[in-house]
Amino acid sequence: MSNIVSIGGKAVGDASHCFVIAEIGINHNGCIKTAKKLIDLAAAAGCDAVKFQKRTVDIVYTPEELAQPRVTPLGKTNGDLKRGLEFGYEEYKEIDRYCKEKNILWFASCWDEQSVDFIDQFNPPCYKISSASLTDDNLLKYTRAKGKPILLSTGMSTIEEIDHAVEVLGTKDLIIYHCTSTYPTDNEEVNLSVIPYLKERYGVPIGFSGHERGLLSTILANALGACSVERHITLDRTMWGSDQAASIEPVGLYKLMRDIRNVHVFMGNGQKTVYESEKPIIKKLRRVKNEVCLK
Repeated sequence: MSNIVSIGGKAVGDASHCFVIAEIGINHNGCIKTAKKLIDLAAAAGCDAVKFQKRTVDIVYTPEELAQPRVTPLGKTNGDLKRGLEFGYEEYKEIDRYCKEKNILWFASCWDEQSVDFIDQFNPPCYKISSASLTDDNLLKYTRAKGKPILLSTGMSTIEEIDHAVEVLGTKDLIIYHCTSTYPTDNEEVNLSVIPYLKERYGVPIGFSGHERGLLSTILANALGACSVERHITLDRTMWGSDQAASIEPVGLYKLMRDIRNVHVFMGNGQKTVYESEKPIIKKLRRVKNEVCLK
């Protein structure tokens, strides 16, 4: 088992650099212009990658589900919504071109085997397994067969289910993400203490995929050992869409990137040290001085 996974030439697992994924997901609302604005935001803020979601609608959903009435800006049925949110080849070709222009990695969570093949034509640096797909052995095996690193989310999953998924996938080039699958997640259910437990149990890099309000949890996750973090991003949380309220707006993303890039600096090397900058303060403030410290 390795503690370093290379994604697009970036070492994930290195404590000095947290691999930050800006999840665009379906927050583009089926609009390529919005998707490109979100890519611009992620690239300008200094994120390492953006992530999309890809589904083959008629495979992932039953005809009954698609026929359900659901009035949205994209139509009057659930099928209208699901199909309206899916990008096709031309849109992903433009996403691929645009991300290369902006020098930012991109990939997707694929919800079915046909979607894996679709995304594979763009040679992604890795694949994401969504929490909803963690128990889908066939999809796990099919995705693993592409020979790319796997990012596995663990929301709504028991330890036994995660154990089984890891057994199916193997630990080579695997990153496991602690996650709670509610949007947004209540603070009491974020449960960051799971991160060091997963790290000890599986011996692979551990990440954090968050859906809660605010930024502190994501920064703390990195401090607790998450070498990668993933957060949904949006241009405006008041936009229409199921994931917008659990997403970070531009100002928040810039603040997150500013702080998370300093976590490893704040954490230091773990050795208690009297710094050179402190020695003049010792002379000034201590009534009883230890001469050893002043040398």
